[in-house]
Amino acid sequence: MINPKIIDYIFSSASIQRWNDYPRMVELVELDKQAHKFIIAYFIAKLEKDVNYTHLIEAGIFEFLRRIVVTDIRPDVFRKALQKKSKEINSWVISKLSPSLKDIENGTFLQKFEEYLNDPTMYKKERFILKAASYLATKWEFSIVYQTSAFLNDIEDVKKSVEEEIEDYYELIAVRKIALNKKLAKIIDLSGRLRFQKRWAQTPRVPETSVLGHMLTVAIFGYFYSIDVNACDKRLQNNFFVSLFHDLPEALTRDIITPVKYCVDELSEIIAEYELQKIEDVILPNVPEQLQEEFSYILGLYDGHKEEFLNKIVENNEIKIVEDISKYNLDKYNAIDGLALKQCDKLSAFVEASLSISHGIKSKELVNGKKEILRGLKEIQGIDFKEIATQIDYEFGTTGQTQVRMDFD
Repeated sequence: MINPKIIDYIFSSASIQRWNDYPRMVELVELDKQAHKFIIAYFIAKLEKDVNYTHLIEAGIFEFLRRIVVTDIRPDVFRKALQKKSKEINSWVISKLSPSLKDIENGTFLQKFEEYLNDPTMYKKERFILKAASYLATKWEFSIVYQTSAFLNDIEDVKKSVEEEIEDYYELIAVRKIALNKKLAKIIDLSGRLRFQKRWAQTPRVPETSVLGHMLTVAIFGYFYSIDVNACDKRLQNNFFVSLFHDLPEALTRDIITPVKYCVDELSEIIAEYELQKIEDVILPNVPEQLQEEFSYILGLYDGHKEEFLNKIVENNEIKIVEDISKYNLDKYNAIDGLALKQCDKLSAFVEASLSISHGIKSKELVNGKKEILRGLKEIQGIDFKEIATQIDYEFGTTGQTQVRMDFD
């Protein structure tokens, strides 16, 4: 599956500052922008025809990885540089990432990545959707930057440039809806606000990660898990998007940490009931009507509850909970590896704690939280999540902090 080196790359994007040559009222980082971009791309794609969602996911991950490597180049400069030196830049990106990617999917992932960078016609429609989504995520960020930059003499020129670019994407239905501030714009805004909610909010951490960024890391883990178990296309796509949206309701309820959620009898049930009501009242009515049933499934709505981390299939138009999801590895079953995605969620939280400890921020909450997370990591479908955590600890130099083998095996 995924390895510690590429995990380190992914999480480094939480430290990559955006708009860092402008005053900002909040920190804007690359991981959050990429997560917002993926969410917007999902909705744009769902209102278009003939979109390959596996290609959309892969293209988005490829572009994310390239952006991490070339982060020191301003986007406008980077685009101009690609026009003249694309081959050299892409070769450099591959050389930087190859050691981390070469063993994933027996080298197939790296091969596709290299082909994507060198062939601008590959995944052409999906590229265009991602480009539009990237623009809209950037425009959303700029609305924050603009509030604190009115005194700068060039800010109106930047504003004009940002606003004019939207015309390049008007052929996409969702872009027009968002531009006209229709219902869909409310979902885009709601998801963007998750960047203001910090994970592990009760303890200092480096780097800080938001709920929005966390959703993307879980989704990427879910993707790599899916290719490792040879999931069919629909199962892979579901695993990615279920993970990408799994904390969306927290934009309405806030991120309530597990100890608080379960410290009082029936509190978790009250929270779950309120969350479900908010989904029904605020989220689903703003989702395009033809997408609401599918999006409810992605959010985990089932039998009057929100349970995104259960193994599910759809058979005879009925949602069913199954134990062995591998028996339903065909597109027609619309399968979701909920139990494995829960492990991806836990693994992401483990990385957040381990990475901070490796930077010297070692609070009692982080150490204890990390140990508790480790207790719940296990093997699913041949993927040993606890072993991956062990490797992460070794890579980050924090093995002694958790004593993985001695304490918990």
